[in-house]
Amino acid sequence: MAPLTSPTRVTVDDIRAAEKLLDGIVRPTPLEYSRALSEQVGCEVFLKCENLQRAGSFKIRGAYTRMARLSEKEKARGVVAASAGNHAQGVALAAQLLGIRSKVYMPHGAPMPKISATKAYGAEVDFVGSTVDDCLVAAKAWSEATGAVLIHPFDHPDIIAGQGTCGLEILDQCPEVRTVLVSTGGGGLLAGIAAAVKGVRPDVTVVGVQAEDAAAYPDSLKAGHPVALERMATMADGIAVGRPGDVPFALVSELVDAVETVSEAALSRALLFLLERAKMVVEPAGAAAVARLLESPPLEGPVVAVLSGGNIDPLLLMRIIRHGMKAAGRYLSFSVRVADRPGTLARLIADLAASDANVVDVRHARSEATLSMEEVEIAVEVETKGPDHREEVLRALRSDGYQVVFNVTSTD
Repeated sequence: MAPLTSPTRVTVDDIRAAEKLLDGIVRPTPLEYSRALSEQVGCEVFLKCENLQRAGSFKIRGAYTRMARLSEKEKARGVVAASAGNHAQGVALAAQLLGIRSKVYMPHGAPMPKISATKAYGAEVDFVGSTVDDCLVAAKAWSEATGAVLIHPFDHPDIIAGQGTCGLEILDQCPEVRTVLVSTGGGGLLAGIAAAVKGVRPDVTVVGVQAEDAAAYPDSLKAGHPVALERMATMADGIAVGRPGDVPFALVSELVDAVETVSEAALSRALLFLLERAKMVVEPAGAAAVARLLESPPLEGPVVAVLSGGNIDPLLLMRIIRHGMKAAGRYLSFSVRVADRPGTLARLIADLAASDANVVDVRHARSEATLSMEEVEIAVEVETKGPDHREEVLRALRSDGYQVVFNVTSTD
């Protein structure tokens, strides 16, 4: 296989070589125009649907590029990887296609669909720690002990060159693009897309997007070198990386116009928006670029937002949908204390129905120590039509004499 032009730098020529290598392995993913997003943010918005890629994310691009270029002796020793799930599936699938033995370390609590898919592609899976960084320590130790080749999730030029093929597709599919938004963890996808886009169209703005509670790049860019986070806490496990990779960091520092952050609430809203308005199932990490569009001032269009992955646990999806509805003012969780008499629950339900609120769940509490003998606490969850309707429902309840207390788990 053709080597990279530099052991650390990735160029457009490297990415084009990877594109030839991946011909017939990866499928060019669709670029879908989003009327709903375009109307909301005031410019044309297109979605690059890497959630529809083989194995559910962009990761197969880099994993296959890296592994196809191994020598026969290296392939015979097998490969090892560390991942919360998407890179694991990319490595496992690439190994299956190339006939290579693979082992993957995943953090405890990794999503079950990602674990199951990784095993289904033939990889041996072990669990260690709670983050990808913990898993990388174990993977490096296994590599040193056995000779298995470490397939890093982002810190290798071949990985970045493979991910960069997504950038070439964006330019082919949307020649008029002015801004590209990229979900960012360790930086492999962002660096690859930036190298591809800036190498052909230096006038295009490239912006990385991180979850604000797992954002290693902003401080690292200020410091001028990779800086490790002390802690992370985000639903977006696919971009929860505590330290930028050295190779992608150099490219991001040189080529990327900005790295911005989004809140957990914005990720929830974006995931819900994509599900409802774009009919796209994505994981929280895959929704980060759209979260940036929905949360911050508009960008120069046309804008391409990369949906980097769609591998989400259905149980997590259910929780995030509820969280997103709360964040969008469409879900209200509260308690009221009323007299413990027949008909009080029916009256409350009727009052909510009169406000056109849809009751989702009702729970009674009669034995709380803070309740008097004549009281009952009713916890209610309702769907509303948006922030304005939510306030109408609350005003109506209060005008009817209810003392509304928001539940501890509510974001209201």
